[in-house]
Amino acid sequence: MLLLGLICAGCGESVELPDLFVVQRTGTGPKLTVVVNEGGAVHCDGGPVHQLSDAQLVLARGLQEELQGPSAKHLALAPRPASVFSYYVRDAEGTVRFADNSAGQPSVLRHLAYFVLEVQQRVCRSAG
Repeated sequence: MLLLGLICAGCGESVELPDLFVVQRTGTGPKLTVVVNEGGAVHCDGGPVHQLSDAQLVLARGLQEELQGPSAKHLALAPRPASVFSYYVRDAEGTVRFADNSAGQPSVLRHLAYFVLEVQQRVCRSAG
């Protein structure tokens, strides 16, 4: 059976991997939509596919695991005055809404905001 799998691997068949999460960032700064899938493929604002490094993929998978609790509860945290960015995150468990300065954020949300910035600047290569 393994041999059959290896033979078919070169047949041109593509396997779609599920998305880990989708993040939409809005606010007074540049808007951004980032889609990260299980294989490390990233789409930024519907543009071409980019690939996360192995370290970034491990981080993305860890973020997705930590997001399961808040997203299953559909966590929504209000922005405080002077907020720059608001985030909407969707994964298989549900959704999360928060702002960069929302009170009571679990640490995973701050880590996710930093991850999105890093992906934007290093993977998608756009300023902001």
